[in-house]
Formats: sequence, C-alpha cells, structure tokens
Amino acid sequence: MLKCQNQNLSKFEIWLMAIRPKTLFAGIAPVLIGTAIAYKTGLYHWLSAAICLFIAISIQIATNFANDYYDFINGSDSDKRTGPTRVTQAGLIKPQTMKISYILLMIITGLLGLLLFKRAGWVILIITVISITSGILYTGGPYPLGYNGLGDIFVLIFFGPVALAGTYYVQTLTLDINIIIIGFGPGLISMAMLAVNNLRDVDEDRLSGKRTLAVIFGKTFAKWEFLVCIVLACLIPVYIFIACKPCKYSIMSSLILLPAIPVVKTIFTHTDGSALNESLANTGKLLILYSILFSIGSVI
Repeated sequence: MLKCQNQNLSKFEIWLMAIRPKTLFAGIAPVLIGTAIAYKTGLYHWLSAAICLFIAISIQIATNFANDYYDFINGSDSDKRTGPTRVTQAGLIKPQTMKISYILLMIITGLLGLLLFKRAGWVILIITVISITSGILYTGGPYPLGYNGLGDIFVLIFFGPVALAGTYYVQTLTLDINIIIIGFGPGLISMAMLAVNNLRDVDEDRLSGKRTLAVIFGKTFAKWEFLVCIVLACLIPVYIFIACKPCKYSIMSSLILLPAIPVVKTIFTHTDGSALNESLANTGKLLILYSILFSIGSVI
C-alpha cells in the first residue's frame, strides 16, 4: 500500500530513497582507508583509486536496488515495517523497473572492473565478478544469503578486507597480511550496522521467513553482536600500532569507542523502531569517523 506521506515525492526523491545514501559509506570507507595506506607507501595510483571508489558505490547502490526488489518479491517488506520506506513495496517504483535498474548497475560495475584488468590482472576482475554475484545473491537466487543467516558474513568480508585490500592492491600491486587485517575494521562496523538493522526488523523478518542471525539466535545475540563488532574494530588499530609502525597513528580511530558508548546503551535498553533507527544512523557516523581517523593516521 502506498504510504500517504510519499505520494507527493518527485522522481528524484524517490530514486534517492531507493539509493539509500546513508548506506553508501559502507562501500566508501574501505576504499578511503586503502587509498590512504597506499598513499603512505608512495605507490598510490589516483586513477585506480577513483575507479575503485566508483565500483564500491555502484555495487552498494545495485545491492540496495536488488534488496529492495527481492524483499518485495519474497514478501519480506510490508507496510508495517519500522525502517525507512522501501520504494518497491510502497508502489513508488515498479518491480520490473527496479530489477532492470540493479542489473544495469551490475553491468556498469563489471565494465569498471575491466578498466582495472590491464593494471591489476585477473585477480581484481575475479573479485569484481564475485562481488557483483554476491550482491545479487544477498537477497536473490535460490539460497539468499541475507535470508539464511549469511548476510553478516557477506557484509564483513566484502565491505571489509575485500574492498580495502582490493583498493590497496590495484594501486601498489603488493599485498600483505596487515592490509587484510586492517580491512576487517570497516567491515566489522558495517556488520554492526546490519546487526542493528536486523534487531529492528527481527519480528517482521521472523513472520516473513527471513532467517537473519537475529531471528535464528534472538535479540540478545544481535545486541552482543553489535558490541563485539565495535570493540574488535577498535582493537584492530591497536594491533596495527604495535605491528605496523608506518601506520601507527591510525590508532586514533580507536577513539570512536567513546561516542559508541551511548549507541551501545540505546541498543541494549531500547527495542522500539525509532530508537533503533537512530542507533543505525549513529553507527553509520561511527564508520565515517573511524575511516577518516584511520586514514589521517595512516598518512601522517
């Protein structure tokens, strides 16, 4: 059913709603950190960094479109949801239009990946293809990752070490274990964002058959998942401070633990949708702050 507050939206506003701008930094953050570390080595390559950024944003938007489409097709979205409006379910965009849109974006992403082939070889092309496929399979296909408790792992891996290490590699053409470890930082905070999202939607997801980790293991698990993700993300810069002297000032990013405290408190003490929506937005801000501080600490 079309929600009355959305009836007078322009096409631009509707598509902006479908893009979900607040989620885009999940893709931008690892590219930003990977580029900052590459810059520190002196082997950075701005054109490759820019292409990686476009790929990250394109995959994020395409995944959002696919999620909007498949959640509608699978009946996971309803007019009772407490989160932001989903444009397909609300009747603002036709399902077929949304499907064509995410497919076109996936094609664009693949073409962007081809631009990096000459510089970085088959590795980056394979990563791009796997990322595109996983973005579709997150809510689509015969065994949707997000519907079977695997969405958290997808977010951790692809918005963490895959994106960050891939960005670093296409610029420097080198890679070491510390770069992969660093990648888990933004990945963990993105995973924390998903934990809040799943906690908010747990009752609706249970009714629709969407088996997120919050549905499988309960609300308490989702709350602790959030806390553990934030703490581990803050411990990674501590490890890098000890193990990787050139990036030792990146330990500044651990300071996000302080503004994270009230967010954790809200998640453990509130269950209403509006409070969790605010916590989700604040977790996104933590990711922005973390990536900026880590990047600054990597280049000074």
